[in-house]
Amino acid sequence: QVQLVESGGGLVQPGGSLRLSCAASGAIFSITDMGWYRQVPGKQRELVATISISTGDTPNVADSVKGRFTISRDPVKNTVYLQMNSLQPEDTALYLCNLLRYTGKEYWGQGTQVTVSS
Repeated sequence: QVQLVESGGGLVQPGGSLRLSCAASGAIFSITDMGWYRQVPGKQRELVATISISTGDTPNVADSVKGRFTISRDPVKNTVYLQMNSLQPEDTALYLCNLLRYTGKEYWGQGTQVTVSS
């Protein structure tokens, strides 16, 4: 199986920055994309950004985070990062890491909480 472990969340003031990490381990093969989603209680899970593990292309970035968040990856470490700048209260959410295989099977981490508040 695949294990995804997120880290880097926390409490930050508006305008601040955080860097999330997601380390993948286990049966790491045939991966097409990894990405970040976020979820607020009572709302639908929202895509934040995805990245191709092989090429580093970022075909999917939410309009709400463009220009503020940057997704990147280290294919040697099987790790994906999310650099979040200019954080706003509306960015408060549980941030979840996702891994997608070419077969269509996907895996989720447990999530890391990001709270933006003064």
